Amino acid sequence: ATLPCVCFKNSNSSIKFKLTDGLMVVARGKLSVYPPRGAYQMIATNLEPVGVGEWQLAFDQLKAKLEAEGLLSPERKRAIPILPKKVGVVTSPVGAALRDVLSAMSRRNNAVSVVISPAKVQGEGSVEEIVEAIARLEALPDIDVIIVARGGGSIEDLWSFNTEPVARAVAQCRIPVISGVGHETDITICDLVADLRAPTPTAAAELVARGQSELSDKWTYLSQRLSNAMEEKLNYAERELLRLSPKNALDRYESRLEMSLINVLNS
Repeated sequence: ATLPCVCFKNSNSSIKFKLTDGLMVVARGKLSVYPPRGAYQMIATNLEPVGVGEWQLAFDQLKAKLEAEGLLSPERKRAIPILPKKVGVVTSPVGAALRDVLSAMSRRNNAVSVVISPAKVQGEGSVEEIVEAIARLEALPDIDVIIVARGGGSIEDLWSFNTEPVARAVAQCRIPVISGVGHETDITICDLVADLRAPTPTAAAELVARGQSELSDKWTYLSQRLSNAMEEKLNYAERELLRLSPKNALDRYESRLEMSLINVLNS
């Protein structure tokens, strides 16, 4: 026996995953009668995939789609500037992630300018705001790198960063993007398409600000090596000059003559 089912637009617009042929789902809804044929049908108001949660299925489907387009390929990723002068940050202006980013950058490299492009990072309208925030920074002529940041949360809280519009905005951005979304164990689609993934918002800021600190450390190390090498060469040259000095050569020759004379007299 079969039972026709229908899922109207106002219900299927909230479904996270894509319906495909052969997919087994649990449908919830109500029975109704279709008057033209006098037949029963089910009006589905909620669908859940069998064997896997709808959130995970939607994640896997979008990941596979973007992977097929080459957007997750390592070869597509761009290098992050070593010494950025101006960094754009897409995040909530009232969230802890912004405080963490600013604190880390101030601690590591306070010479970097920060431009904040505010956006909701969860809930209704957040996807559109994140996309718009990235576009605002991309329109500026002097942004060297963009950090997309959000603190940790549940998969539902982070879902805006698992959507196709945000993924494409990050992938198509002309400016290199670092994704610092969630905690270390959280992996989002935004992480996968970004040029660099940081485990936390703080780590994202440190990756940007480490340039000056690392160069300073390297400068100190190389300066010390150069100084040691120059000192060693000068000492060697001094020893060679002493060895080749005419006076020293005559003194050695005189000493050998004296020893030879002593040997002759003793014999």
